[in-house]
Formats: sequence, C-alpha cells, structure tokens
Amino acid sequence: MTATIETPDPAAGAGPAAGPARPGLLRRSLRRPASALAAGYLGLLVLAAVAAPLLAPHDPNLQDLANRFAGPSAEHLLSTDEFGRDVASRLVHAARVSLAAPLISLAVAIALGVPTGLLAGLRRGPFDAVANRISDTLLAIPAIVLALAIVAVLGPSLTNAMVAIGIVFAPQLFRVIRGAALVVAEETYIASAAAIGCRTSRIVFRHVLPNIRAPLLVQVTLLMGFALLVEASLSFLGLGVQPPEASWGSMLKAAYDNQFEAPYAVLPPGIALMCTVLAFNVLGDSIRDAVAGGRTR
Repeated sequence: MTATIETPDPAAGAGPAAGPARPGLLRRSLRRPASALAAGYLGLLVLAAVAAPLLAPHDPNLQDLANRFAGPSAEHLLSTDEFGRDVASRLVHAARVSLAAPLISLAVAIALGVPTGLLAGLRRGPFDAVANRISDTLLAIPAIVLALAIVAVLGPSLTNAMVAIGIVFAPQLFRVIRGAALVVAEETYIASAAAIGCRTSRIVFRHVLPNIRAPLLVQVTLLMGFALLVEASLSFLGLGVQPPEASWGSMLKAAYDNQFEAPYAVLPPGIALMCTVLAFNVLGDSIRDAVAGGRTR
C-alpha cells in the first residue's frame, strides 16, 4: 500500500494540521452513494448493537423446547433455533460480539504493529532488520492457521480469539506503518526538528503520525471486515465465543448442524455477516480512493 505524505509548511514548525485534513478525507470518502450507504448501514448496526436489550423481542438465551425450529411468525420474526430460542433476538445481541471483537483485535494489532513500525522506519538498523524478518515469517503463515494455533495454546474464548487475531494482523500494520515512516523520515522537516533538539516523542506525534494517518485509516478499515470474518470462522469452529452467548459465526455453526431440520436458518446470520463485511470493504475502498485522489490534486 502506498503511503500518502503531506509536506507541512516549514514556517509552522510542525507537520500538517490534523484538523482540516481529516474532515476533508471523510467528506471525499462519503461522496459516493455506495460509501455513504455503507457508512449509514454500519451506523445503524452500531445503534442496534447498543440498543440490543431494547430491540430484541425476547431473551436471546431463553429456551422453549416446545417451539424448536418454529417458522417465522408474529412472535418469532426470524423463526427459532434448535433450542426454541428466538433467532431475531440472538441476531441482534450477536451484533455486539461481532462488532466488539474486531475492535479488540484491531486494538491489539495497533498496539503491536504501530509502535514497532514507527521505530523500525525511523531508527532502522538492527531492530528494523529483525522486525522485518519476524514480520515476513508471520505473514508467510495463513492467517486462520496462525490464529488457530494461538487459540489452541491460549484456550477457546472470545478474548483469546481476539488476541490471536490481533497478533495475526500486527505484521500487516507493521509493514504499512514502516513504509510510511520510511518516507516521512526522509523529509527535511524531520531532520530540521531533530537538529533543533526536538524529542523523539514530539517528532513522532507532531510530524510523523499526522502524515501516516491516511494509510493507517485505510488499513484499519479494511482489516475490520477481515477480523469479522476470522472471528466468525473461529466461532464456527467452537474456538471463539462460547455457549450460550451468540455470535454470527456460532449461529452459522448451529444452522449448519441443523440444515435438514431448518434449511433457511443460515440466512439471517449469513446475510448479516456478508452485509457487514461488504460495508467495511466498501468504506475502506472509498477511503483509499479519497487518499489517492487527494494525492493527485
């Protein structure tokens, strides 16, 4: 991914102002109807997840064995599962897990990948060489296989699954941040800031981070959708969220196990997962196009 570097006004004594750049980037990103629709969908999904106890018509874990695999009705809009639990209620509550899980994994990835990428790009030397070899090694392993190995060591749980996904994503963020930091480190204002005695922390926060926020935002947005897929895969395999808590991945697993009794049970979690991942990808592509458009002007 190509980093976007904005050269600041030397008279200002700092990197480009963060204030006007971010709103401009977001406005350019949401200019397309598809990106605006994706952002609106994600906003409504977040509101639904926050208000899940109010929106859910039933307790998501309440079992009613007399109504197993009941079809859609006024009482159960999306039918019931193998334990008679309301699918609509579980779908809404599962949105909490399916949205919080990528945020946790991205937080772990940012905590691991961004500082090491900045240090490798600005300092170089032996640390850069070692960090690159570790990153290349981790990137050579398929993401789901590495996540499975980490979860197998830590034990099956949602937190462990998210930590595993964060470790898997860290090398990707490291490469993006390192590449952007290498370009910024060659700018004259970085040398000027170091020459007048600016601390490394000030150089990083005032000069480097404002110039790499665009590629970082693009990468994080795209990884959100991928993290959602990996979390659903781990939950499908029983290594993510544990019963009776629901996630879209575990609901897909239950639908798969009961595909002959309820052949359409796969549709609600499957459509929710597909639409959410698509929305993250569309939004990430729009931000990437906005960054490229800002660079050409």
